[in-house]
Amino acid sequence: MTIGGSDMTVEDAVRTVVADHRDQRGALLPVLHALQAELGCVPKEAIPVLADEFNLSRADVHGVVTFYHDFRREPAGRTTVRICRAEACQALGSDALVGYAREAGLAVGETTPDGSVTVEQVFCLGNCALGPAVEVDGRLYGRVDTARLGSILKGTVA
Repeated sequence: MTIGGSDMTVEDAVRTVVADHRDQRGALLPVLHALQAELGCVPKEAIPVLADEFNLSRADVHGVVTFYHDFRREPAGRTTVRICRAEACQALGSDALVGYAREAGLAVGETTPDGSVTVEQVFCLGNCALGPAVEVDGRLYGRVDTARLGSILKGTVA
């Protein structure tokens, strides 16, 4: 696998990111975040390289990657929709938003086949007073109902 049309491989990217964090204690999590920022995900090809670099088993590294929901094993879509599922947003209707997204073919944790949209659930966006909250590509929306989510997903709400 090459990266972004360059000759850099996943292994090269992993070793470069690890080298940048070599002196940090407990560097696995920062390396995983940096690797995801660089590659858009933590691909399965990175697991054995990370295990080698950190003198861990592949199972240990895989366990960390799969335990934390922030790490993707596949690249996200061009648009990322994050629906808050924390208690305040749940009480105000976030389950209806998840249901709406599912009915629209956007299952939580998945990317549409064309790679356009990834829907994720999070457990607080820090916008509790204006729940239910949704974040689209870093832009926060409050008091979102299903109609507004539909408009957001179609790109018609500013």
